Amino acid sequence: MFQLPLGGNLTLKVTAAEQRLTDGGYLLRGEHIILELPFRPTRFYRHGWHSWSLTAWLDSNAPFIRPQPYIHAPQIDDPPMLLRPHWQSVGLTAVETPDGQVLLVGALGLEGRLHLDGCQLHARALAADARWFVALGEEQTVFGAYARRLAEHFGVRRSTPRPPRVWCSWYSLYENISEPVMLATLQGLSAMPYEVFQLDDGWQQDVGDWQPNAKFPSGMEALASAIRANGKRPGLWLAPFIVKESARLYREHPDWLLHDEQGTPVSAGHNWNAPMYALDTTHPEVQAWLEETMRTVLSWGYDYLKLDFLYAAALPGHRHVDMPREQALRAALTLIRRVVGEETYLLLCGVPIYPALGIADGLRIGADTAPYFDNIIVTAGMHNYITPGLQNAVRSSVNRLWLEPLVDLDPDVAFFRTRYNMLQPEEKAWGQALAHICGFKATSDPSFWMEAEELSSLQTFWETWPSVTRLGRYRFEIDGREVDFSPLMPLPSWPAEL
Repeated sequence: MFQLPLGGNLTLKVTAAEQRLTDGGYLLRGEHIILELPFRPTRFYRHGWHSWSLTAWLDSNAPFIRPQPYIHAPQIDDPPMLLRPHWQSVGLTAVETPDGQVLLVGALGLEGRLHLDGCQLHARALAADARWFVALGEEQTVFGAYARRLAEHFGVRRSTPRPPRVWCSWYSLYENISEPVMLATLQGLSAMPYEVFQLDDGWQQDVGDWQPNAKFPSGMEALASAIRANGKRPGLWLAPFIVKESARLYREHPDWLLHDEQGTPVSAGHNWNAPMYALDTTHPEVQAWLEETMRTVLSWGYDYLKLDFLYAAALPGHRHVDMPREQALRAALTLIRRVVGEETYLLLCGVPIYPALGIADGLRIGADTAPYFDNIIVTAGMHNYITPGLQNAVRSSVNRLWLEPLVDLDPDVAFFRTRYNMLQPEEKAWGQALAHICGFKATSDPSFWMEAEELSSLQTFWETWPSVTRLGRYRFEIDGREVDFSPLMPLPSWPAEL
């Protein structure tokens, strides 16, 4: 144990193998480091495992209540973390000091897990020589310094000068897409100033069987050609690391699945009213299949790919090649990047954040949004903060803006339509403002659902790039107009009148 002077009156007792001063803070080394705080923090920063996982500043006294139902555990967070009795943070954590500064501790590698226990900050990794960054100061300064350290370790992929503007089919049509509907939607938006027309879930034969279903009789190549003829870039959704029992892939290749020690296929959660299972991406035949699948999609003409449910490759399980699970995920993502090349835009969703850095062009940084504010039965009743809804999407996204120097940040789509939409004007304005702050502009509104005024607002949204100034943790100024996200930050609770 040694003393770590951080400036001012704050000196920490630290258990670590070694420490040295670096730009903006200290570097520590050790498999398990402990920081003894001379105060009991009242608030701490909790960073979730993957895109949808809860990321927020929380009350240190807030009890951890396991989200329900547990069949959704992989979609909520790292399953082993949800079995622990207290809040866990992935990659980094931070606490507020009594004098208003922020003390940050962050991993410089994969698989870091941290938690606050009274006056102690614990940080654990798998490697004995794991490195950690520790800094004290103004919040944006220390998070910025940490982002620079991650850039040195993982690399940076960001669009220049800005991310492509996207129309996505999911948040309007969901699985009810077809070739005629997509062509009509494309034509209706032809005058709009956006770059990518992206098909989401609903085009494939099954989850695991990535060939077009009967709703796309001309095939995916013909649709991509029509999109390019309209002046747009073809985009496509896939979930390459999961499979449903109904898929041909599941029946024909049970040995490709990730299994637990008892030989049971590892659950990747529950969606489409069915269980999902994870593929073992260390299996050489799975790797060959992934390569073939990606090459097929590229041959159809799609060079903007939204890859989803990617956490599956990093779930606990028995692998063909014994290796740390987040390293297995990073290896699979590296394979995909090699196959699709540098020019293909990879938007990664449902992905553990650290293994994706330096590989992804864009990262989803919050839960799915929706044309409603919150599903309180799920969020307050089941303590499940990744269920679709504007509040869950915005909360984690705003708390992950520190990632901006490393990768394009996708806060999910903004809504402009009134039809089939329960969001109030102020709520829609929050989503639109966050898109301006991130610079990643996407929507799912089809023209045939919109009034003339709404279409005009959408066009202005895509055309303008306002000046953004950060005023505080949750306050921003956008072209002179203040936007405050503070009302969206508390975890939902039942209304008092109930």
